[in-house]
Amino acid sequence: MGTKISERLRYAMNSSNLLRTFNFLYFALLAMFVSFLPVYLDAQGLPTTKIGLIIGTGGIITIFSQPLWGMISDRTRTIKKIMILLLACSAVTGYFLYASGSFFVLLLFAMLLYFFLMPLDPLTESLNFQTAEANGVSYGSIRTFGALGYAVTSLAVGYAMLYFGIHSLALLFAGIGVLSVVVCLGLPDAPATGKPVTLKSLRDFLSYKETVWFLILIFVTAVPQRINDTYLGVYIRKLGGTADLVGQAWFLAAGSEILVFALSFWWLRKGKEMLIISFASLFYVLRFFLSAWITDPQLLTYLQLLQVFTFPVFYSAAIQYLYRIVPEEWKATGQTVLALLFFGVSGIVASYLGGWAYESLGARTLYLLISCMSFVGLLLSFVLHRIYGKAASVEKIGS
Repeated sequence: MGTKISERLRYAMNSSNLLRTFNFLYFALLAMFVSFLPVYLDAQGLPTTKIGLIIGTGGIITIFSQPLWGMISDRTRTIKKIMILLLACSAVTGYFLYASGSFFVLLLFAMLLYFFLMPLDPLTESLNFQTAEANGVSYGSIRTFGALGYAVTSLAVGYAMLYFGIHSLALLFAGIGVLSVVVCLGLPDAPATGKPVTLKSLRDFLSYKETVWFLILIFVTAVPQRINDTYLGVYIRKLGGTADLVGQAWFLAAGSEILVFALSFWWLRKGKEMLIISFASLFYVLRFFLSAWITDPQLLTYLQLLQVFTFPVFYSAAIQYLYRIVPEEWKATGQTVLALLFFGVSGIVASYLGGWAYESLGARTLYLLISCMSFVGLLLSFVLHRIYGKAASVEKIGS
């Protein structure tokens, strides 16, 4: 009996460590795509309106691709095999994207990468959460390595672009993509729920008032975050900063997330998610308001340390809140809905609206606008906490 328990513990530890390695590599790919695609496009001489067009159109692709691959994952009852396929396609597509210079070629490969790479985010988060629960470890102890991968890669890519040229991104992306496939091959699949997948359960989930208001809150908060993600690198360059400074900004932002995720077992309490979301929303308001008045690119870079109180806090609490109200058999799809709003629908609005506002009104007005929108999200989170409080939402849906 003791030997069997020891073997199970060893297997759980090995699978968790392998998943941590995968998180590091996958979020390294996300850093090169989400953070540096706008910088790459700007370096190719594209105006902010065309940058917004490419990224916004990518958001439209994401709207269809994330639910598609999430549904396929739920229906086939496997996350791992879908992830391997998407990673392989992403590695090839990413190489050609960062080796290209023509607007239409850039548009084509960017759309393909949105189709293959972005659906991996909700699948990875679902695998993280379910593996953590199955192995008895905290979600944050796994997700921390994603933040570490994002931070380290952001810093490294900034210097690589400065010393080896902008097209060095192609080989870096392809290389890390191949490593991700190799590591993913050794991952355990997500535990099956044992419940049949029904459209009724998803319809009940989406028709529940608390769910609808929660998703509205996600959207209102996500748009300012996505505008900042899209145009921060461009803003730093316009203020006189270089590619390595952009890398430093994302290193500080992503690096500040590490401790937050690592200690999530301590601060992320069930029933307190909406209050935690309110806390993050308050710092979103402060962060974007200060960004509007900064003219020194170095100071703007240091301001990204406020990420420690915004995205990792907000997103961790949102995932836990979601898992309390989503039906068991639709966890992967529920995670996809969350990611779809945060990275897809909000990304479309952020890219199109942000590109227009940046070029027409200027960076200061743009950041004041998103600061006001974050304030609306703060007020909405207070209202939702007041109405729903600690309600055991999952029991309401299941009844």
